[in-house]
Amino acid sequence: MAKKKIRFMCTAFRDGFQSVYGARVKTDDFLPAVEASREAGINWFEAGGGARFQALYFYSNEDAFEMMDRFRETAGPDADLQTLARGVNVVGLESQSSDVIKAHADLFSRHGITTIRNFDALNDVNNLIYSGQCIANAGLKHQVVVSMMELPPGCSGAHDAAFYEKTLRQILDADIPFDSVCFKDASGTSTPSKVYETIKAARKMLPEDVMLHFHTHETAGIGGLCYMSAIEAGADAIDLSMAPASGGTCQTDIVTMWHILRGTDYTIDVDIDKIITAEDVFRDCMKDYFLPPEATQVDPMIPFSPMPGGALTANTQMLRDNGLMDRYPEIIRAMSEVVRKGGFGTSVTPVSQFYFQQAFNNVMFGPWKKFADGYGKMVLGYFGKTPVEPDAEIVKLASEQMGLEPTKKTPLEINDADSTKGLAPARKICEEEGFELTDENIFIIATCKDKGVSYLKGNARVGIRYKKDVEAEQLKKLGATVGGGTGSGPVNVTVGGMSYTVNVDGGTATINGKTYNIGVGDAVSATDGTAAPAGVTEPIAAPMPGLIIRLCVEPGTAVQEGQTLVIMEAMKMEMEVKAQKAGTVTSFSVTAGDQVKQGQPLAQMTV
Repeated sequence: MAKKKIRFMCTAFRDGFQSVYGARVKTDDFLPAVEASREAGINWFEAGGGARFQALYFYSNEDAFEMMDRFRETAGPDADLQTLARGVNVVGLESQSSDVIKAHADLFSRHGITTIRNFDALNDVNNLIYSGQCIANAGLKHQVVVSMMELPPGCSGAHDAAFYEKTLRQILDADIPFDSVCFKDASGTSTPSKVYETIKAARKMLPEDVMLHFHTHETAGIGGLCYMSAIEAGADAIDLSMAPASGGTCQTDIVTMWHILRGTDYTIDVDIDKIITAEDVFRDCMKDYFLPPEATQVDPMIPFSPMPGGALTANTQMLRDNGLMDRYPEIIRAMSEVVRKGGFGTSVTPVSQFYFQQAFNNVMFGPWKKFADGYGKMVLGYFGKTPVEPDAEIVKLASEQMGLEPTKKTPLEINDADSTKGLAPARKICEEEGFELTDENIFIIATCKDKGVSYLKGNARVGIRYKKDVEAEQLKKLGATVGGGTGSGPVNVTVGGMSYTVNVDGGTATINGKTYNIGVGDAVSATDGTAAPAGVTEPIAAPMPGLIIRLCVEPGTAVQEGQTLVIMEAMKMEMEVKAQKAGTVTSFSVTAGDQVKQGQPLAQMTV
């Protein structure tokens, strides 16, 4: 009997990038690997969307639309190029209005995309209806998604096979146009038996000619086993990646899956020698990029606090940047309670960030003392209906702290009525800034807000982490350790999970034949260096690590209690830093573009 050929999409250049490098990869650096993959026979790629849209503007100073054009040129005219969309969020920082959702589909079609995978983290089918229709109307293939994860032990009411079958039934009953169905487990925590039962039920519900797709990660160590369970249950396609962006927080490697299927009734039908050659090219392309140690590891705690591979490394990098990596185990453990009480939204962007933000706040400020904006709005209903009702006490606390009433309105209703959202205000900004009035520029501003404006102004900052930068950071710390460049001799240090012997000679250090200056300069004050005016009694500090996006008032401005002073991005989400009392802002100690640590002074006020 002939073996069943299992199709696969290569996720290395989208989900792989997000799950290892925080999606921060230059186009010139990876296109040779795309070409090598094409020559190896791969013709189905994940080529953008998700975090790989915003990250190019935020961290790489590149245009995502140009990247998609170049990807198409390199992959060839016949390749199926697929992107990821988050329902009514599409590729934005927040949920969007109807005109932005339509523009997303139209523009991605214009720039060489053939398929869009479309999911809602809450499995609220209402969030998939209009977005799915727009994808179909743009002439694209629509892969509709049911989002999966495992609940923490003792929880029930959602995320079992019956819940997924019900969600798929709702999709079918809503008459959403689609070409294929994907069951997507971003955290890689669903048990193999549940995957089998879910895919088996879905196969019976769907026509035989509808492709059934399964997606997972290796983060919890069971990715390959879950893929095998899905295949045996009737899945037609799976997602696989390539080293160095495979395994760990990423998808199972193509070579690994080829090995798993040896001796079975299934095959992924590849020339394995050509795939190995393509992976060698990819490794060479990425040789200068910092590979976080946790990106290659299996974490046994993930099933108890489902953290997606695509979010894990982005968050650990941010914690590492701000000297808070030692708190990561606490935060992961705190996620369990946050998931239990939040209504069981699937831990995938943006809900995974809501969970991590709230767990972070609970660790840093005390349990439920400070609600993360996204988590609070989620339990109050502003992103749609959660799979189960959130904990009533948490809803009450969120409403009180945030000054918002729970809502039953759909996100589209809310967003279409919001005059600050949509293409019209984005077009106005384009006109005021003197940008070319292209559909692309308007969409960039609508979905990327201030950072989109910064990119179009030419002010975007590159935030890519290369090995040499991490090495230099560690050696700078070494300089402080040896007394500002006064010691000498060999010192053992760890850089990116690897141990090195560094030869220190006064103010220099030599590693692998390269010499670095490690002298420590004078300490720099957190303020702007000017003397504090008399009467300043109220410092405004950063509530968590993040990037300063905008200062909202000028020094000397009288402000009211609760007025927004600074907007910062923390853990992928924008947040407002507000005045705790009425007073006058006397000075700022930061500017837009500064990376700040938790507790760092941002401004001073007289009160």
